[in-house]
Amino acid sequence: MCGIVGLFIKDPKLEPQLGALLAEMLDVMCDRGPDSAGFAVYGSGKDGTVKLTLRGPAGTDFAAIGAALGHEVAPRDTHAVLTVPAAAEADVRTALKSRFPAIDVISTGARMELYKEVGLPADVAKRFKLETMSGTHAIGHTRMATESAVTTDGAHPFSTGADQCLVHNGSLSNHAGLRRRLEREGLHLATENDSEVAAAYLTYRMREGDTLGEALEHSLGDLDGFYTFVVGTESGFGVLRDPIACKPAVMAETDQYVAFGSEYRALAGLPGIENARVFEPEPAKVYFWDRAA
Repeated sequence: MCGIVGLFIKDPKLEPQLGALLAEMLDVMCDRGPDSAGFAVYGSGKDGTVKLTLRGPAGTDFAAIGAALGHEVAPRDTHAVLTVPAAAEADVRTALKSRFPAIDVISTGARMELYKEVGLPADVAKRFKLETMSGTHAIGHTRMATESAVTTDGAHPFSTGADQCLVHNGSLSNHAGLRRRLEREGLHLATENDSEVAAAYLTYRMREGDTLGEALEHSLGDLDGFYTFVVGTESGFGVLRDPIACKPAVMAETDQYVAFGSEYRALAGLPGIENARVFEPEPAKVYFWDRAA
């Protein structure tokens, strides 16, 4: 079943509330996916640096890892954000793999941080202190693992490109063949989840020169199945439903924000929702909001 939420802030005055608002939206969606959850937040960044979101076993001493590598690290429960010079990213990844093999890098980007774990979505949000995070936009997912094991690897979002992530409600029928095609193109997929294939497909299309909107348009011809995607990039987020659009989705837009939820009740607590333009995104239509526009 699963539940998706997303929030794009237009009014800078709301940016400090981004995490708190998204946490409430995730909490409301708990019964759509009670076994795991995750979220990506686009906050501040430093010029010339990238953030590597790390994940490790419970009890990992991330401070010691940061000290050993000589870079700033900010631990949050089983995850941590390691900030490194962009030019040193490849070397840091190599050092992590050789010196700390139990640590996974689950995302990279100038502004994006990504967190996901097994557990009730409201509890996952609290573990990572989502309510304290600020930024311009964020997406989240509550998961009901109907076709795979309940694991952290299977939780959304999936990130396969810098500052890019995807959450998905639905199921793809041609993901195995598409996976082989993407791996031949040099993309690495870490899990068996079909949503990671969708994320990698968009990464591939954008690597080939597509904008996000063009990549989503191409996905309508290349991805089979039923799906609702919410995709985050460094500058905004996009929404796409398949041509049948059997998965629920609702959006709200005001002068302060754009919000997405699998159900309206996820949006009901947002400020000014009573004055929002509330609508159901149309099938096979790409929606995108960009903070640089």
